[in-house]
Amino acid sequence: MAALADAGGWLPFDRFMALALYSPGWGYYASASPKFGAMPASGSDFVTAPELCPAFGRTLARQVAQALAASGTQEVWEFGGGSGALAQQVLQQLQADGVALARYTLVELSAELRWRQQQRLADFAPRVVWAEALPPQMQGVILGNEVLDAMPVQLLLRCGGVWYERGVVLAGAEGVAEGVAPAFAWADRATDLRPPLAIAGTHDYLCEIHPQAEAFIATLAERWQRGVAFFIDYGFPEAEYYHPQRSSGTLMCHRAHRADADPLVDVGRKDITAHVNFTGIAVAAQQAGLQVLGYNSQGRFLLNAGLLDGADGWPLAERAAAARLVNEHEMGELFKVLALAPATLPADWLPTGLLTGDRTHRL
Repeated sequence: MAALADAGGWLPFDRFMALALYSPGWGYYASASPKFGAMPASGSDFVTAPELCPAFGRTLARQVAQALAASGTQEVWEFGGGSGALAQQVLQQLQADGVALARYTLVELSAELRWRQQQRLADFAPRVVWAEALPPQMQGVILGNEVLDAMPVQLLLRCGGVWYERGVVLAGAEGVAEGVAPAFAWADRATDLRPPLAIAGTHDYLCEIHPQAEAFIATLAERWQRGVAFFIDYGFPEAEYYHPQRSSGTLMCHRAHRADADPLVDVGRKDITAHVNFTGIAVAAQQAGLQVLGYNSQGRFLLNAGLLDGADGWPLAERAAAARLVNEHEMGELFKVLALAPATLPADWLPTGLLTGDRTHRL
C-alpha cells in the first residue's frame, strides 16, 4: 500500500513481485508457512528436486567436487537455499567422499528460510555460514537451484500493435478499509521497452523480460574470481521463450501444489515465478566476461553425472523419484542446467554432466 502510494498509485510488475515475495511482514518468503514439500498434506506449496529425491544433491555434489578441483578452490556459494535440503545433501556427499571444503556460504534474503536452514545444517557448523550480500571479491563453486525463476520480472504487453509495460494499481478508487486485504488490478502504460526478439504477427502478446536476473549475473561477474557456477531452473532458449504462440507469457503462481496464473490474488500467500530466458542469462554472462561452459537438459546432465549409479539397490520410492528428475515429461526436459565460469578456469575443462548432449548451440 505504502509502495503504491509512494509510486503515485502505479507499480511496475517487477517491483510488485519483489514486494509480494520478499517484503518483511507479509511477503511470501517472509512468512512462517511451509514452502517446500513433496505432498500438499505437509502444508507445502511446491516441490523442488532436493526435496523430491536426495540423489539429486548427491549427484550435484560430485559435480561440485570436480569443479572445486578444476578451479583450485575450497568454497561453495549457494543462492536461494530454500529448505536447506540441497546444502545438506551436498555437504554430506562431499564429506563422505573426503573432499576438503573450507566454507559453504548460503546467500538468503528470507530471514524465515535462513532460520530453517540454520536448524537443518547445524551439524555442519562452523563451516556453513550465511550472507545477505556479496563481498567485494569471492571465489568458489556457485549453486543456484530454482533461484533465477524467483527474480522479479517486468511484464510487456503488445496490444493493438502498441507496446505497454504492465503494472499494478489498487482496484477501485474508494480505498481499502482497515483490516480488509487490498484488491489489485492491472494497469498498462506505453513504453519504449521491448522483448529481445521481434515477435512475429500482429496478435496481442504478453511476455516477460529479465533485467534483474541479468543484472545479478553481471554483479556476480564483477566479484567472482575463480570457480564454476551451476544454475538449474525451468526455462527455454530465447527463440522458444518468445515464440509467437507463447502469447500469454510464463508467469505462474504456486500454492498447495496447484498452479495458477493470477499473481494479484492471495498476494503474499503464494509463490510467483517466471520461466528463465537462458539465452539472456548466457549473453549477460558473456558480456560481463564469463565463460559459458555448457547448457544441457537436467535429465541429460544428471544421467551423465551418474545419477543412477547404484540405483538397483535403492528403495523403490527413491528410484521412482529419481525417474521424475530425468524423465522428459517430468523435470528432465523442462529444467535446464547452465554452467558458467570466470576466464581463469583452465581451457576445455567440463564437468561430466556436460560431456554429452550439450545444447549451447540452441541459446
